[in-house]
Amino acid sequence: MLRSQYFTPAALMRIASYASVVTAIVLITAKLLAWYLSDAVSILASLIDSSLDLLASLVNLLAIRHALQPADKEHRFGHGKAEPLAALGQAMFIAGSAAMLLFQASSRLIHPQPLASGIELGLIVMVFSIIATTLLIILQRYVIKKTNSSAIRADSLHYQSDLLINVSIIVALLLTHYGWLWFDPVMAMLIGFYVLLSAWKIFRDAIDLLMDHEITDTERQQIIRLANSHPQVRGMHDLRTRRSGTRVFIQLHLELDPHMQLQQAHDVSNAVSQKIQALFDDAEIIIHQDPLNDSAIEPPFA
Repeated sequence: MLRSQYFTPAALMRIASYASVVTAIVLITAKLLAWYLSDAVSILASLIDSSLDLLASLVNLLAIRHALQPADKEHRFGHGKAEPLAALGQAMFIAGSAAMLLFQASSRLIHPQPLASGIELGLIVMVFSIIATTLLIILQRYVIKKTNSSAIRADSLHYQSDLLINVSIIVALLLTHYGWLWFDPVMAMLIGFYVLLSAWKIFRDAIDLLMDHEITDTERQQIIRLANSHPQVRGMHDLRTRRSGTRVFIQLHLELDPHMQLQQAHDVSNAVSQKIQALFDDAEIIIHQDPLNDSAIEPPFA
């Protein structure tokens, strides 16, 4: 069904990246009109955020297209690192938007101004933004679940922050309309700090992938359990893992009976590899066979 040629992990990632670009374009158009009519700095904050969302989504789109290219002569491990590189770019875009937003909000806080007459349209645009963003996030979460894409995860993270931003802007518009002029810039500043936090999370996750951070402890324990579950495996050590794009790379050493024939050791390794492969949609597994009690065996990593 969803694993057909039309819903492969690559196809799902492309769908999510195109949906992100289209959503950003629609929201920018609506927010630009609302800001022009209302002159609300909180709507300007959301407009700036959506503009950088579009730029980040375009970078995502290009990165995903590159990351999904198969391995070639010059990139034997594929092009998966393009995804965390795109996430780093997104973190920079998001941090830049937060800096501009904080500057605009602090200026308006020092010199408060009443809103123009477009508050009704502003409210309508914010409600529309919440609906459109929610639909996009639902799609992105599904794709992340199926592909574990770092680029889509980074894209989804700042769209999730957009939901909170849009709700807070509705509150700011209503309170400012009733005379609380300071609430609009204060809310914009809070949004700015929240956006900075989102940028830091994206940056940290991207660095982990670029530095070949180990997969989760839960996944590692599953690998260890499956390897040791084979009746002819006497132990294992030196498990090393990393992610690159949608692919997981796994290396480990199996400890086997030193009198086992080569073909039999090969069959045991294949059986263990197939069990581990079933845990992931896309994994490259390398298993080395060691005779039990070999003095050359290194102690396992913690």
